[in-house]
Amino acid sequence: MTKIFAFHLLNDYSGSPKVLGQLLKGWADDYSVQLYTSDSTPGFLSGIEGISYHSNSYRFHPFIPLRLLVLLFSQLFTLFSLLFKVKKEDVVYVNTILPFGAAIAGKIKGARVIYHIHETSINPKVFKQFLLFWVKVCATEVIYVSNFLANEEPLDKPRHILWNAIEDDFRKKAEAHRRTGVESSNVLMLASLKKYKGVDEYVAIAAACPELDFDLVANASEQDIAAYFGQQKLPVNLTIYPAQRDVHPFYQRAKVVMNLSRPEEWKETFGLTALEAMIYGLPVIVPPVGGIAEIVKDGQTGFHFNGKDTRSIVSILRALKASPSRYQSISEAAAAHAATFSETHFLEQSLRMIEGPPSPELGVVFQNVE
Repeated sequence: MTKIFAFHLLNDYSGSPKVLGQLLKGWADDYSVQLYTSDSTPGFLSGIEGISYHSNSYRFHPFIPLRLLVLLFSQLFTLFSLLFKVKKEDVVYVNTILPFGAAIAGKIKGARVIYHIHETSINPKVFKQFLLFWVKVCATEVIYVSNFLANEEPLDKPRHILWNAIEDDFRKKAEAHRRTGVESSNVLMLASLKKYKGVDEYVAIAAACPELDFDLVANASEQDIAAYFGQQKLPVNLTIYPAQRDVHPFYQRAKVVMNLSRPEEWKETFGLTALEAMIYGLPVIVPPVGGIAEIVKDGQTGFHFNGKDTRSIVSILRALKASPSRYQSISEAAAAHAATFSETHFLEQSLRMIEGPPSPELGVVFQNVE
Protein backbone atom coordinates (compact mmCIF):
# COMPACT_ATOMS: atom_id res chain seq x y z
CA MET A 1 0.00 0.00 0.00
CA THR A 2 1.29 3.43 -0.94
CA LYS A 3 2.12 5.56 2.04
CA ILE A 4 2.09 9.35 2.22
CA PHE A 5 4.91 10.78 4.31
CA ALA A 6 3.93 14.36 5.12
CA PHE A 7 6.32 16.92 6.59
CA HIS A 8 5.81 20.29 8.25
CA LEU A 9 8.44 21.98 10.36
CA LEU A 10 6.58 23.86 13.13
CA ASN A 11 3.09 22.88 14.21
CA ASP A 12 1.25 26.06 15.21
CA TYR A 13 -1.93 27.99 14.42
CA SER A 14 -0.73 29.66 11.21
CA GLY A 15 -2.01 29.16 7.67
CA SER A 16 0.31 26.51 6.19
CA PRO A 17 -0.24 23.85 8.90
CA LYS A 18 -3.96 24.57 8.73
CA VAL A 19 -3.98 23.79 5.00
CA LEU A 20 -1.95 20.62 5.52
CA GLY A 21 -4.34 19.59 8.30
CA GLN A 22 -7.24 19.78 5.85
CA LEU A 23 -5.37 17.60 3.38
CA LEU A 24 -4.42 15.01 5.99
CA LYS A 25 -8.04 14.64 7.09
CA GLY A 26 -9.04 14.09 3.47
CA TRP A 27 -6.28 11.55 2.79
CA ALA A 28 -6.62 9.49 5.96
CA ASP A 29 -9.51 7.37 4.63
CA ASP A 30 -7.63 6.22 1.54
CA TYR A 31 -3.95 6.17 2.51
CA SER A 32 -1.58 5.31 5.31
CA VAL A 33 -0.44 8.80 6.32
CA GLN A 34 2.72 9.39 8.35
CA LEU A 35 3.12 12.95 9.66
CA TYR A 36 6.45 14.35 10.80
CA THR A 37 6.19 17.66 12.63
CA SER A 38 7.18 19.37 15.88
CA ASP A 39 5.67 18.15 19.12
CA SER A 40 6.78 21.10 21.24
CA THR A 41 3.65 23.18 20.69
CA PRO A 42 -0.03 22.55 19.88
CA GLY A 43 -1.36 23.62 16.51
CA PHE A 44 -3.66 22.78 13.61
CA LEU A 45 -1.81 19.50 13.03
CA SER A 46 -2.52 18.20 16.52
CA GLY A 47 -4.97 15.38 17.16
CA ILE A 48 -5.93 14.46 13.59
CA GLU A 49 -7.60 11.06 13.56
CA GLY A 50 -6.41 8.28 11.28
CA ILE A 51 -2.79 9.35 10.84
CA SER A 52 0.47 8.32 12.52
CA TYR A 53 2.57 10.98 14.24
CA HIS A 54 6.36 11.26 14.39
CA SER A 55 8.47 14.01 15.97
CA ASN A 56 10.89 15.86 13.70
CA SER A 57 12.92 17.02 16.73
CA TYR A 58 12.35 20.69 15.91
CA ARG A 59 11.68 23.43 18.44
CA PHE A 60 11.41 27.14 17.67
CA HIS A 61 14.05 29.43 19.22
CA PRO A 62 13.94 33.24 19.06
CA PHE A 63 17.75 33.39 18.80
CA ILE A 64 18.25 33.01 15.04
CA PRO A 65 21.66 31.23 15.02
CA LEU A 66 20.33 28.64 17.47
CA ARG A 67 17.14 28.30 15.43
CA LEU A 68 19.17 27.51 12.31
CA LEU A 69 21.25 24.93 14.18
CA VAL A 70 18.10 23.23 15.48
CA LEU A 71 16.64 23.28 11.96
CA LEU A 72 19.77 21.64 10.57
CA PHE A 73 19.75 18.95 13.27
CA SER A 74 16.04 18.37 12.71
CA GLN A 75 16.50 17.84 8.99
CA LEU A 76 19.51 15.55 9.40
CA PHE A 77 17.49 13.53 11.91
CA THR A 78 14.58 13.37 9.45
CA LEU A 79 16.82 12.42 6.54
CA PHE A 80 18.44 9.47 8.26
CA SER A 81 15.17 8.31 9.81
CA LEU A 82 13.43 8.17 6.45
CA LEU A 83 16.14 6.26 4.64
CA PHE A 84 14.91 3.13 6.43
CA LYS A 85 11.19 3.81 5.97
CA VAL A 86 10.39 5.40 2.60
CA LYS A 87 9.95 3.14 -0.43
CA LYS A 88 9.96 3.97 -4.11
CA GLU A 89 6.18 3.65 -4.40
CA ASP A 90 5.56 6.12 -1.56
CA VAL A 91 4.83 9.84 -1.73
CA VAL A 92 6.91 12.37 0.19
CA TYR A 93 4.77 15.49 0.70
CA VAL A 94 6.78 18.50 1.84
CA ASN A 95 4.67 21.35 3.22
CA THR A 96 6.52 24.68 2.75
CA ILE A 97 10.12 24.66 1.55
CA LEU A 98 11.65 24.30 5.03
CA PRO A 99 11.70 20.48 5.55
CA PHE A 100 14.52 19.89 3.04
CA GLY A 101 15.79 16.75 4.81
CA ALA A 102 12.59 14.92 3.88
CA ALA A 103 12.98 15.92 0.24
CA ILE A 104 16.57 14.65 0.12
CA ALA A 105 15.52 11.31 1.60
CA GLY A 106 12.68 10.99 -0.90
CA LYS A 107 15.04 11.77 -3.77
CA ILE A 108 17.58 9.18 -2.61
CA LYS A 109 14.87 6.51 -2.31
CA GLY A 110 13.37 7.34 -5.72
CA ALA A 111 9.97 8.28 -4.27
CA ARG A 112 7.71 11.02 -5.58
CA VAL A 113 8.58 14.27 -3.83
CA ILE A 114 5.76 16.82 -3.94
CA TYR A 115 6.49 20.29 -2.57
CA HIS A 116 3.51 22.40 -1.46
CA ILE A 117 4.87 25.94 -1.62
CA HIS A 118 3.13 28.58 0.48
CA GLU A 119 5.73 31.30 0.87
CA THR A 120 8.10 33.63 -0.94
CA SER A 121 9.24 36.05 1.79
CA ILE A 122 12.09 34.11 3.41
CA ASN A 123 15.14 35.87 4.79
CA PRO A 124 18.05 36.05 4.57
CA LYS A 125 18.18 35.60 0.81
CA VAL A 126 21.04 33.10 0.98
CA PHE A 127 18.90 30.86 3.21
CA LYS A 128 16.02 31.07 0.77
CA GLN A 129 18.32 30.14 -2.13
CA PHE A 130 19.62 27.19 -0.11
CA LEU A 131 16.08 25.90 0.41
CA LEU A 132 15.08 26.48 -3.23
CA PHE A 133 18.18 24.57 -4.33
CA TRP A 134 16.81 21.44 -2.70
CA VAL A 135 13.40 22.01 -4.27
CA LYS A 136 15.07 22.15 -7.69
CA VAL A 137 17.15 19.04 -7.01
CA CYS A 138 14.58 16.86 -5.24
CA ALA A 139 11.04 17.83 -6.28
CA THR A 140 9.09 15.63 -8.64
CA GLU A 141 6.50 18.38 -8.91
CA VAL A 142 5.39 21.50 -7.04
CA ILE A 143 2.08 22.91 -5.86
CA TYR A 144 1.57 26.67 -5.52
CA VAL A 145 -1.18 28.32 -3.50
CA SER A 146 -1.73 31.18 -5.98
CA ASN A 147 -0.90 32.45 -9.45
CA PHE A 148 1.11 35.20 -7.81
CA LEU A 149 3.39 32.71 -6.07
CA ALA A 150 3.83 30.63 -9.24
CA ASN A 151 5.00 33.75 -11.07
CA GLU A 152 7.12 34.95 -8.15
CA GLU A 153 8.97 31.64 -7.70
CA PRO A 154 8.99 29.93 -11.12
CA LEU A 155 10.57 26.48 -11.08
CA ASP A 156 11.33 24.19 -13.99
CA LYS A 157 9.09 21.46 -12.61
CA PRO A 158 5.63 20.08 -13.34
CA ARG A 159 3.45 22.42 -11.37
CA HIS A 160 -0.08 22.89 -10.08
CA ILE A 161 -2.04 25.84 -8.71
CA LEU A 162 -4.17 24.65 -5.81
CA TRP A 163 -6.14 27.40 -4.14
CA ASN A 164 -6.70 26.97 -0.43
CA ALA A 165 -10.22 26.36 0.78
CA ILE A 166 -12.28 26.74 3.91
CA GLU A 167 -13.26 23.60 5.83
CA ASP A 168 -16.88 22.57 5.47
CA ASP A 169 -17.30 22.66 9.26
CA PHE A 170 -15.99 26.22 9.39
CA ARG A 171 -18.30 27.24 6.54
CA LYS A 172 -21.38 25.72 8.21
CA LYS A 173 -20.66 27.43 11.51
CA ALA A 174 -20.04 30.75 9.75
CA GLU A 175 -23.24 30.54 7.74
CA ALA A 176 -25.22 29.72 10.87
CA HIS A 177 -23.91 32.80 12.68
CA ARG A 178 -23.65 35.26 9.82
CA ARG A 179 -25.29 38.54 10.79
CA THR A 180 -27.81 40.32 8.64
CA GLY A 181 -27.23 43.68 10.28
CA VAL A 182 -24.18 45.91 10.77
CA GLU A 183 -24.55 46.49 14.50
CA SER A 184 -20.98 45.51 15.36
CA SER A 185 -18.24 48.10 15.66
CA ASN A 186 -15.37 45.60 15.94
CA VAL A 187 -12.37 45.52 13.64
CA LEU A 188 -10.30 42.33 13.66
CA MET A 189 -6.81 41.30 12.63
CA LEU A 190 -5.32 37.82 13.04
CA ALA A 191 -1.57 37.75 12.48
CA SER A 192 1.81 36.60 13.67
CA LEU A 193 3.34 39.02 16.13
CA LYS A 194 5.85 40.45 13.65
CA LYS A 195 6.47 44.00 12.49
CA TYR A 196 6.32 42.92 8.85
CA LYS A 197 2.78 41.65 9.50
CA GLY A 198 1.66 45.25 10.08
CA VAL A 199 1.07 44.94 13.83
CA ASP A 200 2.38 48.45 14.52
CA GLU A 201 0.24 49.92 11.75
CA TYR A 202 -2.80 48.19 13.23
CA VAL A 203 -2.12 49.79 16.60
CA ALA A 204 -1.79 53.19 14.92
CA ILE A 205 -5.11 52.75 13.11
CA ALA A 206 -6.83 51.81 16.38
CA ALA A 207 -5.44 54.96 18.01
CA ALA A 208 -6.67 57.09 15.09
CA CYS A 209 -10.18 55.61 15.15
CA PRO A 210 -11.36 55.68 18.79
CA GLU A 211 -15.05 55.28 17.87
CA LEU A 212 -14.42 51.63 16.83
CA ASP A 213 -13.19 48.64 18.84
CA PHE A 214 -10.16 46.70 17.62
CA ASP A 215 -9.23 43.08 18.34
CA LEU A 216 -5.81 41.63 17.54
CA VAL A 217 -5.45 37.84 17.72
CA ALA A 218 -1.70 37.26 17.70
CA ASN A 219 -0.17 33.88 16.87
CA ALA A 220 1.90 34.16 20.04
CA SER A 221 1.82 33.48 23.77
CA GLU A 222 0.89 36.06 26.40
CA GLN A 223 4.57 36.27 27.35
CA ASP A 224 5.53 37.00 23.74
CA ILE A 225 2.86 39.69 23.53
CA ALA A 226 4.12 41.37 26.71
CA ALA A 227 7.69 41.26 25.41
CA TYR A 228 6.73 42.71 22.01
CA PHE A 229 4.85 45.74 23.34
CA GLY A 230 6.91 46.26 26.49
CA GLN A 231 5.95 49.51 28.17
CA GLN A 232 4.20 50.87 25.06
CA LYS A 233 0.92 52.61 25.86
CA LEU A 234 -1.73 50.91 23.77
CA PRO A 235 -5.06 52.46 22.69
CA VAL A 236 -7.89 51.74 25.12
CA ASN A 237 -10.06 50.50 22.24
CA LEU A 238 -7.54 47.76 21.33
CA THR A 239 -7.67 44.28 22.89
CA ILE A 240 -4.89 41.79 22.19
CA TYR A 241 -5.39 38.03 22.49
CA PRO A 242 -2.85 35.19 22.37
CA ALA A 243 -3.04 32.36 19.82
CA GLN A 244 -6.52 30.82 19.55
CA ARG A 245 -7.56 27.45 18.19
CA ASP A 246 -11.17 28.59 17.83
CA VAL A 247 -11.42 31.94 16.05
CA HIS A 248 -15.17 31.84 15.38
CA PRO A 249 -16.10 34.10 18.33
CA PHE A 250 -13.82 36.81 16.94
CA TYR A 251 -15.28 36.67 13.43
CA GLN A 252 -18.81 36.57 14.87
CA ARG A 253 -18.41 39.93 16.56
CA ALA A 254 -16.30 41.59 13.84
CA LYS A 255 -17.45 44.12 11.27
CA VAL A 256 -14.27 44.36 9.19
CA VAL A 257 -11.15 42.18 9.03
CA MET A 258 -7.68 43.44 8.12
CA ASN A 259 -4.41 42.06 6.84
CA LEU A 260 -1.75 44.79 6.92
CA SER A 261 1.37 42.85 5.90
CA ARG A 262 4.07 45.13 4.53
CA PRO A 263 4.46 44.23 0.81
CA GLU A 264 8.09 45.33 0.76
CA GLU A 265 8.94 42.90 3.56
CA TRP A 266 6.35 40.13 3.40
CA LYS A 267 4.21 39.32 0.38
CA GLU A 268 1.08 37.38 1.29
CA THR A 269 0.87 34.44 -1.08
CA PHE A 270 -2.75 33.56 -0.30
CA GLY A 271 -4.42 35.00 2.82
CA LEU A 272 -6.49 32.35 4.58
CA THR A 273 -7.85 34.74 7.21
CA ALA A 274 -9.22 36.99 4.46
CA LEU A 275 -11.11 34.04 3.00
CA GLU A 276 -12.42 33.05 6.44
CA ALA A 277 -13.62 36.60 6.98
CA MET A 278 -15.46 36.66 3.65
CA ILE A 279 -17.18 33.37 4.53
CA TYR A 280 -18.66 35.37 7.42
CA GLY A 281 -19.68 38.13 5.00
CA LEU A 282 -17.07 40.51 6.36
CA PRO A 283 -15.38 43.10 4.13
CA VAL A 284 -11.59 42.74 4.25
CA ILE A 285 -8.76 45.25 3.89
CA VAL A 286 -5.64 43.66 2.40
CA PRO A 287 -2.34 44.67 0.75
CA PRO A 288 -2.51 45.68 -2.93
CA VAL A 289 -0.08 42.95 -4.09
CA GLY A 290 0.34 39.21 -3.57
CA GLY A 291 -1.94 36.21 -3.70
CA ILE A 292 -4.21 37.77 -1.12
CA ALA A 293 -5.03 40.56 -3.59
CA GLU A 294 -6.16 37.88 -6.08
CA ILE A 295 -8.91 36.59 -3.80
CA VAL A 296 -10.18 40.00 -2.63
CA LYS A 297 -11.86 42.10 -5.31
CA ASP A 298 -10.99 45.73 -4.66
CA GLY A 299 -14.10 47.80 -4.00
CA GLN A 300 -16.39 44.75 -4.29
CA THR A 301 -15.57 42.23 -1.57
CA GLY A 302 -13.05 44.41 0.27
CA PHE A 303 -10.29 46.94 -0.34
CA HIS A 304 -6.64 47.03 -1.34
CA PHE A 305 -4.53 49.35 0.80
CA ASN A 306 -0.93 49.58 1.89
CA GLY A 307 -1.05 49.28 5.67
CA LYS A 308 1.06 52.41 6.04
CA ASP A 309 -1.72 54.44 4.46
CA THR A 310 -3.46 54.71 7.81
CA ARG A 311 -5.41 57.83 6.81
CA SER A 312 -7.15 56.07 3.91
CA ILE A 313 -7.85 52.98 5.99
CA VAL A 314 -9.42 55.01 8.79
CA SER A 315 -11.45 56.85 6.16
CA ILE A 316 -12.84 53.63 4.65
CA LEU A 317 -13.68 52.24 8.10
CA ARG A 318 -15.69 55.37 8.87
CA ALA A 319 -17.34 55.30 5.44
CA LEU A 320 -18.51 51.72 5.96
CA LYS A 321 -19.87 52.61 9.40
CA ALA A 322 -21.71 55.62 7.96
CA SER A 323 -23.27 53.73 5.02
CA PRO A 324 -25.10 50.53 6.06
CA SER A 325 -26.31 49.93 2.51
CA ARG A 326 -22.77 50.04 1.09
CA TYR A 327 -21.55 47.79 3.87
CA GLN A 328 -24.34 45.30 3.23
CA SER A 329 -23.60 45.18 -0.51
CA ILE A 330 -19.92 44.41 0.08
CA SER A 331 -20.80 41.89 2.78
CA GLU A 332 -23.09 39.93 0.46
CA ALA A 333 -20.54 40.00 -2.37
CA ALA A 334 -17.79 38.78 -0.02
CA ALA A 335 -19.86 35.83 1.19
CA ALA A 336 -20.86 34.85 -2.36
CA HIS A 337 -17.26 35.00 -3.60
CA ALA A 338 -15.89 33.01 -0.67
CA ALA A 339 -18.46 30.26 -1.26
CA THR A 340 -16.67 29.33 -4.49
CA PHE A 341 -13.58 28.13 -2.56
CA SER A 342 -14.89 24.60 -2.04
CA GLU A 343 -13.15 22.18 0.31
CA THR A 344 -14.59 19.23 -1.60
CA HIS A 345 -13.03 20.42 -4.84
CA PHE A 346 -9.80 21.23 -3.03
CA LEU A 347 -9.48 17.68 -1.66
CA GLU A 348 -10.51 16.09 -4.96
CA GLN A 349 -7.78 17.96 -6.78
CA SER A 350 -5.16 17.04 -4.20
CA LEU A 351 -6.05 13.35 -4.49
CA ARG A 352 -5.97 13.58 -8.27
CA MET A 353 -2.43 14.95 -8.08
CA ILE A 354 -1.30 12.18 -5.75
CA GLU A 355 -3.04 9.31 -7.53
CA GLY A 356 -2.04 10.32 -11.03
CA PRO A 357 1.55 10.00 -12.26
CA PRO A 358 3.45 13.30 -12.49
CA SER A 359 3.21 14.78 -15.97
CA PRO A 360 6.49 14.91 -17.92
CA GLU A 361 5.36 18.28 -19.23
CA LEU A 362 4.94 21.45 -17.27
CA GLY A 363 1.27 21.76 -16.46
CA VAL A 364 -0.91 23.94 -14.30
CA VAL A 365 -4.11 22.90 -12.58
CA PHE A 366 -6.36 25.84 -11.73
CA GLN A 367 -9.10 25.63 -9.18
CA ASN A 368 -12.22 27.37 -10.44
CA VAL A 369 -12.90 30.20 -8.02
CA GLU A 370 -15.03 32.40 -10.22
